[in-house]
Amino acid sequence: MRDFVVVGAGPSGARFARSAAERGRDVLVLEQGEIGKPLACSGHVSLDVWDYVPESARDDLFQNAIRGARFHTGGAESRAYPFHRDEPISNAVDRVGLDKALARAAADAGADVRDEHTVTGVEAGRESVTVTARGPDGTDTYEARMVVGADGPRSRVRSECGIPDPDEFLHGVLGFDTEASHEDFVDVHLTVPGFFAWRIPRGDAGVEYGLAVAPGDDPNERFDALVADYGATIDRRCSGLIPVGPPSRVTGKRSLLVGDAAGQTKPFTGGGILYGMRAADHAAATVDPARPETLPDYEAAWRADLRTEQRLGALVRAGYDAPEPLQRAGMRLFSGEIGVHMDEPTSLLSREQLRAMFSRG
Repeated sequence: MRDFVVVGAGPSGARFARSAAERGRDVLVLEQGEIGKPLACSGHVSLDVWDYVPESARDDLFQNAIRGARFHTGGAESRAYPFHRDEPISNAVDRVGLDKALARAAADAGADVRDEHTVTGVEAGRESVTVTARGPDGTDTYEARMVVGADGPRSRVRSECGIPDPDEFLHGVLGFDTEASHEDFVDVHLTVPGFFAWRIPRGDAGVEYGLAVAPGDDPNERFDALVADYGATIDRRCSGLIPVGPPSRVTGKRSLLVGDAAGQTKPFTGGGILYGMRAADHAAATVDPARPETLPDYEAAWRADLRTEQRLGALVRAGYDAPEPLQRAGMRLFSGEIGVHMDEPTSLLSREQLRAMFSRG
């Protein structure tokens, strides 16, 4: 019997598998299709993500260095409020390649990683969990002491194990223009009710455009207007749900969730790569698969790490819908050189940020 069956080989699932395997656990990972596909997530990440990526893969994944953002309350030609640093604060990366590199790292650590395996059932018993999956050779069952749901916003593990849904689901749309751009600023448009739209230069890989909307809004209509405003030609597009707000619990009797399945995302951007991997490390460090009574330790650990960032992030997001005069006043106050970390809203109150603000002429 395995220690863990991990459903999903995205960043959080692969990271959990790697961390658990490095601790001597017997880990099986099942990914529904080809790892990294279909793409449904932005490739704009903080520099901290590189701490989780094998050094040998970094050059192949890197696409562009970003050192700031231009915020707009209107379209492409509207006044921009720049926020920047002298050195890069984030990178654009090959998002599909990132998933593949993290999955290879899990396999290198000893995890059994299998793609093209669609999980169709999860049944928790008193002593183990049985996972049923349809693979290239037919349907098989796998027994483990625990199951880990890293299977995204529509998590089957979450539903089969009776774990509550995240608070909210946004509908995100991404599209890509193949014309190269090595600009070192992203553009952020506070023109979408409840969220925002973005433009990210990705070096030779082109330019990424995207936005997210609340249920009931039309993401495709808004996306078409965004790219038309920039005169972009979209080569391909994709879409997906973005969970915001973790549920009251992310564990069951012999189950736990990580990443998007658990709502471990940034409320102010929807990104979940770094938060999900941090939570995955907490899960691997605290949960003993033979002792379900250790699951609350995971709940306590990941929430202690991310709770404040998620709460402050929700306040940042609330500002997206402030009246435009207040938005402009806030951007005038904060624009210029910054000392913030793109994954940590608490850095808005950091000494580095205060020094940057008071050092402006």
